[in-house]
Amino acid sequence: MRLLAACFLFVGAACSPETTQLEPDFTIEASQRVSGSNFLTPETVAQQNDDFENPGYLWVERGADLFEQGEPSCAGCHENGLEGVATHYPAFDTGTQTLINLEGRINLCRTRHQGLTSLPYESDELLSLTAFVAEQSRGLPISVEVTPQTQSAFESGANYFMTRRGQLNLACTQCHDDNWGKQLRGDTISQGHGNGFPAYRFEWEDFGSLHRRLHDCDTGVRAAPMELGSQTYIDLEFYLAVRASGLELESPGIRR
Repeated sequence: MRLLAACFLFVGAACSPETTQLEPDFTIEASQRVSGSNFLTPETVAQQNDDFENPGYLWVERGADLFEQGEPSCAGCHENGLEGVATHYPAFDTGTQTLINLEGRINLCRTRHQGLTSLPYESDELLSLTAFVAEQSRGLPISVEVTPQTQSAFESGANYFMTRRGQLNLACTQCHDDNWGKQLRGDTISQGHGNGFPAYRFEWEDFGSLHRRLHDCDTGVRAAPMELGSQTYIDLEFYLAVRASGLELESPGIRR
């Protein structure tokens, strides 16, 4: 059993006094935080870093095609690309006054600016667009901050991470804070960071979102999983992003 416990250019009013960064406490100190790729074999790391061998680039290429489609197209608004944007998500959206992740921003752009419908969560189209946008920030550090607007979401995500659940009565923190680096049925427990997602997982033989991974973890402890794209999982994704701040974004990552 494997257990995990993770308009584009505007990510909230970054210059407003109300967005003062808050300093959360974590069990794992910043100097100890390492990516999930540190727990992969050297061969898998090499595959992840090879654009021709990494299967996630199939979704990146599909996303690049989708980015050019439509009238107006995504590319028509974002002629200079979106480098660095994905490192700031999840982020507070001033229009809806809610916390949204990168998938949510893509769907808001579709409905607000393109006159299109939202794409279903975990659909191939949404995964591909998300992978294409995320890949443009590959190698850049995650930079997600807690502000007064996102404090309640951070606390909600932290509470989910710390709460025991399911028939196995386990919390995410018991694996990924207390026992990372130890062996669990042939696997090395990671710190549970989401910086590689969306990612290709060998277990799935497929590409998927962080929410799919969270869903699997809840199922693994025999708890009722949340709906993909739910606010509960977005809050947890936000907590994980803050917890992983400073780590490089690796999407499209490869994970076991």
